[in-house]
Amino acid sequence: MSYKTIVVHLDTSERAHPRLEIALRLAKQFGAHLTGAFAVFSPVPRSLYVMAGTAAYYGTHEEIRAERRAALERLFHAELRRADVAGEWVVSDEPASLALPRAGRCADLIVAGQDNPEDPESYVGDFFPESLVLSSGRPVLLVPHASNARSTGERVLVAWDGSREATRAVHDALPFMRNATSTTILTVNGEQQGERARIPGADIATVIARHGVQVEIADIETGPGGSVGEVLLTQVADSGADLLVMGAYGHARWRELVMGGATRTILHSMTVPVLMSH
Repeated sequence: MSYKTIVVHLDTSERAHPRLEIALRLAKQFGAHLTGAFAVFSPVPRSLYVMAGTAAYYGTHEEIRAERRAALERLFHAELRRADVAGEWVVSDEPASLALPRAGRCADLIVAGQDNPEDPESYVGDFFPESLVLSSGRPVLLVPHASNARSTGERVLVAWDGSREATRAVHDALPFMRNATSTTILTVNGEQQGERARIPGADIATVIARHGVQVEIADIETGPGGSVGEVLLTQVADSGADLLVMGAYGHARWRELVMGGATRTILHSMTVPVLMSH
């Protein structure tokens, strides 16, 4: 398996261009076709008319967005030519929360961005990254809004707990691991999850090694009341990893999205790109 079709979500946010750069590097690395899927959040105009003066603001804002979209489209095609990557630009009038999962289901990998509360243009819907991971059926590479990394996937850290979600993430990330210079399987409180006579993470490490991947294993204890998410962030920093691979835990409940604790922590505080699978 390799990534031969990659979809990158693009919008009018400040981080759209860095996100495109990462997607281009990956498309070049894996010989993939790159689709730039432009989708934003657009409020219903009628909902703004109840406030005096907002109709004019809405019209002006749409003009600015149209200019940014045109500039980004020109940049997208120029970058494709420069990188010698095959691709296409698609625009959806649907909300990104609907358009991206639909586009992503016909891809091997989706590249999207972390929510950035400092940039209103990055808002494309409530819980967009979470919904994309849970609903697309494909691995999602989430790029942190604060990242300026020049590499993605050279040093891979895999969060392993033996769950279905983690299993899916490990196999979805194999193309990265085959090209990585180092891959570490990390279990947190591993001895509490299985037999003490077995080394936590050893079984899945053996499976990965058969794919030609050089694998190391590690087990960290959090202590009573410790946060798995915080342990993962610390290990990313200490190991110099430039990609975290993990399963995403969550489900939709009536009118709300319920995510697991480690998933919430990483989505909020990620420092390197994170490949999540559900």
